[in-house]
Amino acid sequence: MTTTVFSAKKIITMNPSLPEATHIAVRDGRILGVGTVESMADLARHQGEMRHDDRFADRVIMPGMVEGHSHAHEGALWQYLYLGYYPRKDPRGQVWEGIRDIAAMQSRLREAAARLPADEPIIAWGFDPIFFQGESVDRHALDAAVSDRPVVVVHLSFHAMTVNSAMIERAGLDRHADIEGILLDDQGRPTGSIKEMAAMHAIHESLGVSLFDIVSKPDTLRRFGEAARLAGVTTATDLFNPLTDEGIASLITVTEEEDFPIRIVPAMSTLGRPIDEGIERLAACREKSNPRLHFGLAKVMTDGSMSAFTSRLKWPYYHNGLPNGAWNATPEELNRIVQAYHQAGVHLQIHTNGDEAVELMLDTLQEALELWPRLDHRHTLHHCQVADQAQMRRAKALGLCMNLLTNHLYYWGDVHADTVLGGERAQRLNPAASVLRHAVPLAIHSDAPVTPLGPLFTAHVACTRKTATGQLLGPFERISVPQALEAITLGAAYTLKLDHLIGSLEMGKYADMAVLDRDPLAGDGEQLAKIEVVATVLGGRVHEA
Repeated sequence: MTTTVFSAKKIITMNPSLPEATHIAVRDGRILGVGTVESMADLARHQGEMRHDDRFADRVIMPGMVEGHSHAHEGALWQYLYLGYYPRKDPRGQVWEGIRDIAAMQSRLREAAARLPADEPIIAWGFDPIFFQGESVDRHALDAAVSDRPVVVVHLSFHAMTVNSAMIERAGLDRHADIEGILLDDQGRPTGSIKEMAAMHAIHESLGVSLFDIVSKPDTLRRFGEAARLAGVTTATDLFNPLTDEGIASLITVTEEEDFPIRIVPAMSTLGRPIDEGIERLAACREKSNPRLHFGLAKVMTDGSMSAFTSRLKWPYYHNGLPNGAWNATPEELNRIVQAYHQAGVHLQIHTNGDEAVELMLDTLQEALELWPRLDHRHTLHHCQVADQAQMRRAKALGLCMNLLTNHLYYWGDVHADTVLGGERAQRLNPAASVLRHAVPLAIHSDAPVTPLGPLFTAHVACTRKTATGQLLGPFERISVPQALEAITLGAAYTLKLDHLIGSLEMGKYADMAVLDRDPLAGDGEQLAKIEVVATVLGGRVHEA
């Protein structure tokens, strides 16, 4: 086998035994050695001839970044209309301007209708009504823009949507208004506002398109891989995958392609399927893993989204007085799911946005661990946006990990402080420093496509805790640059039980690297967002940006 030695201005290894180096030797997709030019010469005397690759000699190399909570439909959404509040760049580099008022949203919908064949439904995404308080966004607002065809506007949280009258009629919502999550007006008619999974399923079924099922398409996975690569990510999760037969086949096909640039870790969605069937399916999938595809995770969805007001919060609930959020299954059903999958030895990734959802899962997991003790289970609570100190202490005692939705601080921090949570709770929004103080294993994430895929930006937010308006929110929960870099590499890998393979640059691990234009350790957290990814390396194969 050929051994390639990459040189760099600096190599950040995330290995405390050898934190920095200048050279890294790669053979057969794995790291043969890390060190200096002198140590490479010594290695060559024992391992044979080595080929030197100096293309990154003036760059900085770090471990390939690990996105511990993302969704592969990031690779499909750009075929639909973008209606988000913030400007956003698609994987081709095109910047889509944000929608700042309802009139602009209606204008973009009309333009889309003019481009499409008659009667073809319009599917849009990225809209977030929390930024349009005081303005009515319902079926009437959509009808005023487009009334001759179904219109479905998926909210950025992916926990809600708004539809027009044509879509209500097509889905027969007037006849099924008893489905939980279909909001009704004073006359008992659907308003067009749809919340959470059961109600959204009725729309997906009628359309014949589900934004959660499109991950089964190979091209979706390829575009997802490309988006991840551009962000410096070499391992990414797909954390709500139905794992249909078609989807499993696509995952295998795409990850076996020689030039596919990332490793994928799908988590099977547990809701909406018999428990025994799900456990059997996941066990069968494990046998189909390959070096770029790691099956074994299961996703449990408890509550909803903070910005959609469907997260479950402890007293005093929402700051603006709205009623508490929604469960995606009853607490009793969630308990049954967790108990069964835990007993079966499955590694759980659990969506817990609100602190009441965190409390429910702490109780449930404690019961499961008392009944069926398991060493090193690494069950991970995701989002945990307002977890309190007592909950973090319990998480530590139970051996849990926490993966925080850090980007919410930037995109929604202002509105959370003003409307959703109030000042005090907003100080502990995504409390990374406290998680580390309590010695709970920490990862931080984007939840892409909810926010853009970009771990260096996520690390920047964790270090600065500044909102989009520049407000400093929770200064005592800031973490250092080294801590943030660990959270997007080795920390995230640990939550996936892959830290023996990825997350740091050490002998024997996969040769997965991100190549940067500057040193992330040379400045403070502000400069992390300015760093550019020059290339990635997956298993020794270079992918230029």
